[in-house]
Amino acid sequence: MEAKFLAAWAQNREKAAALGVRMRPVDADSMKNAHRILSGNRESDGFGLLAQQGRLDLSLEALAIDKRFTSLFSDDEANNALDRLLSAGYKF
Repeated sequence: MEAKFLAAWAQNREKAAALGVRMRPVDADSMKNAHRILSGNRESDGFGLLAQQGRLDLSLEALAIDKRFTSLFSDDEANNALDRLLSAGYKF
């Protein structure tokens, strides 16, 4: 499941790059980084720019609450992701 998540995150990163939004590369430490970001207080790379462009669907936060990947994250991490998305006006 982690491999599928990382592949989806890498694909979203490429789409974001095409929009001019820079995000950290997806690598061997990416799951650890995802957990750290989602359990902390800061948004993921590019979150603000993706919000401005109406493309929060490409964010780490959106992937964390995607039903395909919710088993990879704790309830607190998923709730943090959801709170950030809702605060930024994300439409489901």
